[in-house]
Amino acid sequence: MPSFAASQQPAPRFQPLMQALARAAQSVALYDAAAHRAAGHGLTPSQADVIFTLGGTDGLTCSDLTNETLITKGTLTGVIDRLRAKGLVERWEDANDGRRTIIALTPKGDRLFKSAFPAHVTQLEARFSRLSERDHKRATALLEELSSLFDRG
Repeated sequence: MPSFAASQQPAPRFQPLMQALARAAQSVALYDAAAHRAAGHGLTPSQADVIFTLGGTDGLTCSDLTNETLITKGTLTGVIDRLRAKGLVERWEDANDGRRTIIALTPKGDRLFKSAFPAHVTQLEARFSRLSERDHKRATALLEELSSLFDRG
């Protein structure tokens, strides 16, 4: 009986797209992590994501943070615990629904947000500005289309 290894099968048509998408995501993540290290604010990318998401709000529920940051609930708990230990966020039970926990920036966290977020946006803008307006729109539309293919289930 013949043996069929994955390497003997023809590559699926979508494989180059998946590889390019994975490489792009990895490149952005590595650039983002390096930018946070260089900024010297002592935040991991996940921690910065939470700080940047909470900035300018009166606080968000853990569920809202999970949806906005795409950090899983299990990981988010540890991220919030580390940010609390740094004095950057606080948490409390929602007065209207004790099952909900609100996470908000402390004054120290707000100061960090106000200094770190604009600098981070400037760094990202330096990279994304290398694309033309037309390419921005095309890339955005294509990525939204790809997302919708998988969001439909």
